[in-house]
Amino acid sequence: MEEEFYRIKRLPPYVLDVVNRLRSKKRAEGADVIDFGMGNPDMPTPRHIVDKLVETVQNPRTHRYSSSKGIPGLRRAQAAYYERRFGVTLNPETEIIATLGSKEGLANLAQAITAPGDVIIVPNPTYPIHAFGFIICGGVIRNMPVVAPGEEFLRALHRAIKHSVPKPIALVLNYPSNPTAQVADLDFYKEVVAVAKEHDLILISDLAYSEIYFKGTAPPPSILQVPGAKDVAVEFTSLSKTFSMPGWRMGFAVGNERLISALTRIKSYLDYGAFTPIQVAATAALNGPEDCIQEIRDIYQSRRDVLVESMSRAGWQIPAPPATMFAWAPIPEKFEPYGALAFATLLLEHADVAVAPGVGFGEYGEGYVRVGLVENEQRIRQAAANVKRFMAKADDILGEYVRNNNNVVPYAGAEKGRAGQV
Repeated sequence: MEEEFYRIKRLPPYVLDVVNRLRSKKRAEGADVIDFGMGNPDMPTPRHIVDKLVETVQNPRTHRYSSSKGIPGLRRAQAAYYERRFGVTLNPETEIIATLGSKEGLANLAQAITAPGDVIIVPNPTYPIHAFGFIICGGVIRNMPVVAPGEEFLRALHRAIKHSVPKPIALVLNYPSNPTAQVADLDFYKEVVAVAKEHDLILISDLAYSEIYFKGTAPPPSILQVPGAKDVAVEFTSLSKTFSMPGWRMGFAVGNERLISALTRIKSYLDYGAFTPIQVAATAALNGPEDCIQEIRDIYQSRRDVLVESMSRAGWQIPAPPATMFAWAPIPEKFEPYGALAFATLLLEHADVAVAPGVGFGEYGEGYVRVGLVENEQRIRQAAANVKRFMAKADDILGEYVRNNNNVVPYAGAEKGRAGQV
C-alpha cells in the first residue's frame, strides 16, 4: 500500500493549496482576511427559490431517490430557458440532463467519452476541471494558450489539430471565461463549429457565466445557436452564478443527443440525481421572475467598478472584466520577476488580501492573479487600502522575501502568462 494510486499520480500538487493553507493559518491567528480567492458567490439565493424548497421538502414523498437524469419538469424548464434566452429548441427527453453542478457534469462526460491516450484540446489558462477531468480518465491534454476569440485563436486551433498525434477527439470552450473573463460572439462559434465538423471534433462548451455580463457587453451567446452545432456540441450551464445557488449543486448538459445519452448512462451508474426538493426549487428558478438575475448582475458590476477604481488609486491597475464574477489582473510590475504565486503569498502575508495565483489555472496563467467579486463594496475598499500600504512597502517586502528564500532569483517563466491577457 506504499505506492501511490495510479490516478492520483496523474494529479500534480494543487498550486492554490499554498495560498489556502496560509489563509487558514492567518485566520486562525485572528487576522481579518479579505478573501477574493474562491469563486464562491456570497449573495443569498432569491427568496422565491428558497420558499419553493421549503414548501417541497415538507412532502415526505420528495425524500425518496430521485432520477439521475433530472425530473421531467426541470428538464422542460431548462428547454424553455434555452428557447427564451437563445432561440434554441431542445428535446427535454433526449437533449437535456440535469447535473450536480456543471463541474460534475464535465467530469462525468470526460469519463463517458475518453479512452486512455485520447487527445483533448484545452485552453490554458482555464478552470482546472476542463483539463483534469480528462487527465483523471487517462486522456492527454494538448494545451492551447488562450488568446482572444478570433482569427488568432482559430490559427492556434488548426496548429493544435495538425500537430497532435493521435488526432484530437474534443475541444473545450469556456466563454465567458474562468479565469480570464474573455467573451466570444456568435461569428466565432460559427467558425469553431465548421472546424469541428471538418475534423470530427466534439465541442464541449462551458457556459456557466452566461448571465453574468456587464453594460457594454452583449449577452453571451450559446454555441447551440449555430445551425448544425448540435451535430458536434454539448453545452454545460449552472444555476450557481445565475441565481446565486452555488451550494445547491444544480447544473445541466444540453445538446448533442449521443453525448447526452453517454453522460446519462454513466450517471445512471453513479448517482440518483440531486435531492428532489432542490430540483423543484431549480424549476421555480428557471420558470420564475428574472428581475433577480438583473439584481445579481448589477451587484457584480458595481463591485467590479469599485474594485477597478479603488485598486487603481492604490497603485494596482486591474482591467475591467466584461463578464463573469472575476477580474484577471496582471501582477504589479515590481513583482513580475518573482511570479504570481509569490505575489499572492506576499499579498496575503502582508495585506491580509487573498487572491488566486494564475498558475493555478495553467502555466500560461503566470503573471496574473484571479480576483473574485465575492466581497461587498466596503470590504473591497478596505482591501484597496491594505494594498496601498502593501505597495508602499513593496521594496522592503521583496528584499525580505529574497533574503528568506536564499537570494531567490527572478522567476524564469514570468512572461508566460501574457497569452491570457484580456
